[in-house]
Amino acid sequence: MRFTDLFASLPAHTLEPISPESPWKRLLKMAGYAGLRLVGNVFRKVRNPEDLRGKVWLYVVSQNNYDSLHFLREALSDTVLVAGQSKQIGRYNGAVNRLSLRRKLLYYGQLPRVFRALWRTEGERASRFFDLIFNAVGYYEVYRRALRHYRPQAVVFANDHNDDARALLLACQAEGVPTAYVQHATVSTSFPPLGFGLSLLEGQDALDKYRQCGPIAGQVALVGMPKADAFLARRNLAPAVCRVALACNTLDDTAAITTTLDYLLTEFPNLTFTIRPHPGDTRDFSFLATRHPALQFSDARKQNVFEFLSAHDALMAADTSTHLEATLLNLASVYFRFGSHGIADDYYGYVAHGLIEQADTLPELAGWLRRMQLAKPADLYQRAAYYNATLGTPNEGHSQQRAAQVLQQWLAKTAPMAEA
Repeated sequence: MRFTDLFASLPAHTLEPISPESPWKRLLKMAGYAGLRLVGNVFRKVRNPEDLRGKVWLYVVSQNNYDSLHFLREALSDTVLVAGQSKQIGRYNGAVNRLSLRRKLLYYGQLPRVFRALWRTEGERASRFFDLIFNAVGYYEVYRRALRHYRPQAVVFANDHNDDARALLLACQAEGVPTAYVQHATVSTSFPPLGFGLSLLEGQDALDKYRQCGPIAGQVALVGMPKADAFLARRNLAPAVCRVALACNTLDDTAAITTTLDYLLTEFPNLTFTIRPHPGDTRDFSFLATRHPALQFSDARKQNVFEFLSAHDALMAADTSTHLEATLLNLASVYFRFGSHGIADDYYGYVAHGLIEQADTLPELAGWLRRMQLAKPADLYQRAAYYNATLGTPNEGHSQQRAAQVLQQWLAKTAPMAEA
């Protein structure tokens, strides 16, 4: 994905912390990675509170991944939460076991050969994103070594496209370790093809998109959204909108967010507005508190997204799966872009499939909000059936049990073969 047109077209402020535009900054970032992550890991021995041998690994690369997989920790025996040695998992940093990366440094001798191969296939982008190539080297080898040492029954993923997750997936395939996947957010047609022994998807939308990504390997089951179970019974029944959430991520422009809030808080002084930056967004929005004392803030690193949405009647956001989560809770949700960027309009297809409405200008946004102030539809959540396979079925609100049951049955068939 790092060499796709989609990635290259990310806005500058989004791409900068991932891979700086300046070659000198990229070199400085690589030097920091080498010093802190590579050399630093050599002197930090991993001591896990749990034994990883023979267990089912729940592999996480982010706070959102943890939120999507931790229910399996409680539902199934012999499961352990696992992450890379220095991976940042937000508020769950201390709650996961770690896979040692101390030997990653030993494999950097292959970097020139890797770069030449990627230069032949990807051209100038191999040079532009050389720092990302640098970061990725060695994951596959150290993960193969870890798999041979611990021999897990299986590895369950919630991410199928990050470099470390892809490396572990390939390592599992090489070592004969069964793999499963639990979808943790809405997917796009830019994702890699499904390559797991079992894929637990939320609904038909995900399956249709993955079919466009390429051949699907293994078994697929549509189980709904496990992380939403506890909140589906708490749908918003308010007949009109009084509390408005604004969710933003690193794709959204700071100036456009500011302009939007300036406009909305002036036009709707009687409404309560709350802004929630993505947990991976490191920008400082505290200046908005000075600008708008009435504006409320939600810290995504501390507050679950469903808890956040449960305190609101409507959501305004651009390209984020929070739209789906809001609709499941019967919030009114509108697609509004904060600035212009190279990512396709309606990236997840929510507007195209009728899940939410769209506003292209601030007056249109205000018009939509005034309509929702007068009367919010009572059955908005029904629009999400294409995305959540259990909606309106006896399994609604029981996706965790459904997912755990399917996974357990699959493990019973697969793990003995892996051991043999």
